[in-house]
Amino acid sequence: MSEQSHEHDHSGAAATGPVPVLAVVGRPNVGKSTLVNRIIGRREAVVEDRPGVTRDRVSYDAVWNGRAFTVVDTGGWDPDARGLAERIAGQAEVAVSLADAVMFVVDATVGITDADEAVVKVLRRSGKPVVLAANKVDDQRTEAEAWGLWNLGLGEPLPVSGLHGRGSGDLLDAVLAVLPEPPPESDPQAGGPRRIALVGKPNVGKSSLLNRLAGEERVVVDDVAGTTVDPVDELVELGGRTWRFVDTAGIRKRVKEASGHEYYASLRTSTAIDRAEVAVMVINAGESISEQDLRIVQTIRESGRAMVLAFNKWDLVDEDRRYYLEREYERDLVQVQWAPRVNITAATGRHVDKLVPALDRALTGWETRVSTGNLNGFLGRVVAEHPHPVRSGKQPRIMFATQVGTRPPTFVLFTSGKLDAGYERFLERRLREEFGFEGTPIVLQQRVREKRKR
Repeated sequence: MSEQSHEHDHSGAAATGPVPVLAVVGRPNVGKSTLVNRIIGRREAVVEDRPGVTRDRVSYDAVWNGRAFTVVDTGGWDPDARGLAERIAGQAEVAVSLADAVMFVVDATVGITDADEAVVKVLRRSGKPVVLAANKVDDQRTEAEAWGLWNLGLGEPLPVSGLHGRGSGDLLDAVLAVLPEPPPESDPQAGGPRRIALVGKPNVGKSSLLNRLAGEERVVVDDVAGTTVDPVDELVELGGRTWRFVDTAGIRKRVKEASGHEYYASLRTSTAIDRAEVAVMVINAGESISEQDLRIVQTIRESGRAMVLAFNKWDLVDEDRRYYLEREYERDLVQVQWAPRVNITAATGRHVDKLVPALDRALTGWETRVSTGNLNGFLGRVVAEHPHPVRSGKQPRIMFATQVGTRPPTFVLFTSGKLDAGYERFLERRLREEFGFEGTPIVLQQRVREKRKR
């Protein structure tokens, strides 16, 4: 499991909330890459006049005045559009759809071209904040020409020299002024103890597991009326920390007599999962994995919570059963093989201590954030090795990806066509191999940019 989980991104800024995205748009040779290099403070965005050189890497992590943001260089996208003006306008549209703000770079020495006009239309329509950079302002004369850009109607042109770095500080200040502040992601610890739901079908040993964990150090809280209707949480000391076991009343007093108790039990289960951060799915290892087990697993998966699988009553498992259990696990639980698994015997307490490290791993995976730079670098390598299969003459490409949230990790992929479900599963598998994500579902959302019919 990679250690870069949720401590710090390699951009040097603490990874709080989704980092805002700034897209850089402009005609070829207006000095976008030189400017991007200025912004990120290192020569990464390769400046060569060969067309399409900027195509490989599109996103970079930048930090200015202690604020982190991602710069997307729309350089060589969409090389197959017809005219230059169309191509640049197309890039601007993609940029506008994925960015929080756009930096529009114009060559002040050349003035406004048709391609620029097309971009201005797209930008005005989008309503997104725009910073207008008048580049190549290396002397007084050009400065005068830069002011002529006021009449684009995009606000004040900021004269800069990508080459000399002149004015880049003011430009970055203007960028920060229009980028949203990243929302601080709620600190899990601030909400008190981590919340765990113990779930599983009746009689799999949830009560004995809870009793075993709680031992004598059980601290009952919120035990209001103690009826089965009220959620009753228990605070339990495990591994030197306090954990909150959510809604344990249903576990402690099972409503055998109540009519429709099946329905209430499943309702309880899903409510407990929704209130928890991580669900421990308890399965009776001595019996075949049932339809009901799979339903509960599916409920956890869809809730987007972290998950740990606990196979209980392990003392009842002989060689023969172990063989079949492994087969069932591989066949029926294939969709949740990412969940840490512990084999325990709650009645005797055997291996119950393995639960805490498993919970920690699952919660860490659930809160892992990958920086935009790392993510796109990784996807670039994966797609180069295994391109998407060609479907009816088209081959969808991933142009850019960003992680928009954690708990569970959620990604948006901007693509030139819809990705196959199989390819999506492949990407998820590779993401897990690369970044860990143990114990957590991963959400991949696609934003497809369809070509407009001419």
